[in-house]
Amino acid sequence: MILPKQLFWSTFFLFFAVSAFAGSTDIYDEKADAHGDVSAAIAKAGTTHRNVVLIFGANWCPDCHALHEQMQKPELAEIIAKNFVVVEIDVGRMDKNLDVAKQYHVPINRGIPTLAVLDPHGKLLYAMDQGQFASARRMSYESIKSFFEQWKPST
Repeated sequence: MILPKQLFWSTFFLFFAVSAFAGSTDIYDEKADAHGDVSAAIAKAGTTHRNVVLIFGANWCPDCHALHEQMQKPELAEIIAKNFVVVEIDVGRMDKNLDVAKQYHVPINRGIPTLAVLDPHGKLLYAMDQGQFASARRMSYESIKSFFEQWKPST
């Protein structure tokens, strides 16, 4: 027989587990062709005069979700839409698309999410090399916004 206190706690934990699962969404397409996505982004950036942002991360990564959430805020989302073509690249359990990370000088072993910025022609402008966004959960919105402001294409 289930006692009222046990029923309460069982219901509470079940609700919490379902809520946590329902709230999580996949950011990174685990089956995507990263090389093809980067090429397509560079082509699009070239015709729209925007820079390319490569975001290396994984669906299991809470800091990746935190960065993604900050990027969805209206003011920052507008800055990004006007100035960047974004490619989210899945690194799996730090075992996928390592060649793409290496190509753009991004050491994912320093933490994810980590970013690289390319000009509209695919030339590397900047690569995070110290895990700068690896603690995105603790970063302020302003510091993330400042990063994107800094790397907007020059006109």
